[in-house]
Amino acid sequence: MPQLNDYEMVLVESFFANDTSGKHGKIHIRPVAGHKYPVDLQVACSKTLSDPKRFPVGTKFLLQAKLTDRESGGEYLYSHPRWKYEIVS
Repeated sequence: MPQLNDYEMVLVESFFANDTSGKHGKIHIRPVAGHKYPVDLQVACSKTLSDPKRFPVGTKFLLQAKLTDRESGGEYLYSHPRWKYEIVS
């Protein structure tokens, strides 16, 4: 089981995904350009962040996340869906 200290604060943003193959919905979350992680890295987190009724596309968030990978391959950032996040203006 992952320890909380395995996680770090990561700046992410919502965006319209060009390729939604194998993904749910058109709005996704990615790391913000110019920081530690590349923008093409997927972020698994609360679906609330990608809800355009709550936050406009392009909204930036600061959340706790951990770089992890799937058994079938492919790294991604994971943040527990119930963890708090901060809206960054």
